[in-house]
Amino acid sequence: MKPCFGYIRVSTQKQGLGVSLDAQKEAIMDFASQHSLQVVQWFEEKETAAKRGRPVFNHMLKQLKRRRAAGLIMHKIDRSARNLRDWALVSELPNMGVDIYFATETLDFRSRGGRLAANLQAVIAEDYIYNLREETIKGLNGRLKQGLYPFRAPIGYVDNGRGQPKTPCPVKAPMIKRAFDLYASGAHSLRTLLPELERMGLRNHSDKPVTKHGLETILSNPFYTGLIVIKRTGAVYTGQHPPIISTRTFQRVQDVKSGRAGKKVTRHNHLYRGLFRCGLCDGPMSPERQKGHVYYRCQERSCATTTIREDQIDQLVLEQLRCCQLSERDAKKVKSDWLAHIGSNPEQDLERSLDLQISQSRAKSDRLMDLLIDGTVDKAAYDNKKLQIELEIANLQEELERVQKAQVTEGLIEQFLELVKTLAELHILANHAEKRRIVKNCFSNRTVVGKNLCLEPYKWLNSRKISELSPLVTQHDPLLELLRGFGRSSEDDFEQAA
Repeated sequence: MKPCFGYIRVSTQKQGLGVSLDAQKEAIMDFASQHSLQVVQWFEEKETAAKRGRPVFNHMLKQLKRRRAAGLIMHKIDRSARNLRDWALVSELPNMGVDIYFATETLDFRSRGGRLAANLQAVIAEDYIYNLREETIKGLNGRLKQGLYPFRAPIGYVDNGRGQPKTPCPVKAPMIKRAFDLYASGAHSLRTLLPELERMGLRNHSDKPVTKHGLETILSNPFYTGLIVIKRTGAVYTGQHPPIISTRTFQRVQDVKSGRAGKKVTRHNHLYRGLFRCGLCDGPMSPERQKGHVYYRCQERSCATTTIREDQIDQLVLEQLRCCQLSERDAKKVKSDWLAHIGSNPEQDLERSLDLQISQSRAKSDRLMDLLIDGTVDKAAYDNKKLQIELEIANLQEELERVQKAQVTEGLIEQFLELVKTLAELHILANHAEKRRIVKNCFSNRTVVGKNLCLEPYKWLNSRKISELSPLVTQHDPLLELLRGFGRSSEDDFEQAA
């Protein structure tokens, strides 16, 4: 009996768990017994034949070229190769004295007609794969244009079947949001954030703790803002899935990752670290502990500014906040003006402004496409700018929704003004993190000259004008969030608003 190799193949691991491999092996064994052939070794592969460089297939060809067997038996032509390069390697075997057999097809490779028929079937098999790939890509692009993500949901979302948008996972989505918030605060690096996420119980798709690479992938994925970005092509689509985080938080995280937002990890948790600069040389006032006190020192040796103690800074900040507080008389005047102001419905002007900005951003996106078609910009530059514009549009839409939902009532105004009347008391009662946020978001210019502390309040804090105070509540509710809702991760939200 002629010794032969038996080659069986399925395209995926999932198919390999079914009956396909067993069915192929059974057909080959029947064929071998009917033609006096003996299968001396089996080669089993779970990989598509459209892909070149299959390891088991290549190893089998090497063994045949060394004459370890006199023949090769396969189930069908499309089980051997669906690309012409691999088929050329198979069709060369008869020239080396190796006979080729197909269990379900009667083809004689020794005759001209048999080889021609086999070559034609191989071409048809490759064309089938090419057409299947084109149709699959067409279907995927159609889903993406509809805002549907046709691949496995990222960690934090749940797959709901074909044709359905992903939805936030009730267990993992809050953990993902917490991961973004913690990293955006600048208090964590990837390495220090991992134990925190493991403590919360965040797991990947394999039900294992998230790795450092996996965390970096999560923090870089705009999918969590409602956008779909295809990494291979750079294409950007607006998704139907609900966002888990805001675009502002996502952009903040990218700034922290790229180093544009200062240090991620601080060795000592000093109260006013990173908040003050030297008014003479513009260098940072770096904190250091000596003899039980924390001193903030200018690092430039030739600078006239030397050191200032932390408790002195705290006292000067408190005095400045007392100067900026609203008096009872001012608060009544502001409230009266404010009630008259919101009666004119100024939010409509703000909505129109945001609608206009959204239209302008979409027009920029259209012009960018024209530049790509004309060849003025290349694909890489187009994809990068397209993502920036889509994030900008998403941010404006979030802002518009916030304005449309804002309901400024008399009670909210009173609460706002009460907080502005008690800034100093809030500072006294606040913990370290809350004090930092009050100072950072109330004072724009924080410098030390010699032994003197210079604090320049933001306009809203010194102003008694409704035109400057009103947007703080109607747009962002920042003071209420800042002073009433201590503990938020991002320290710069209110600063950006002001």
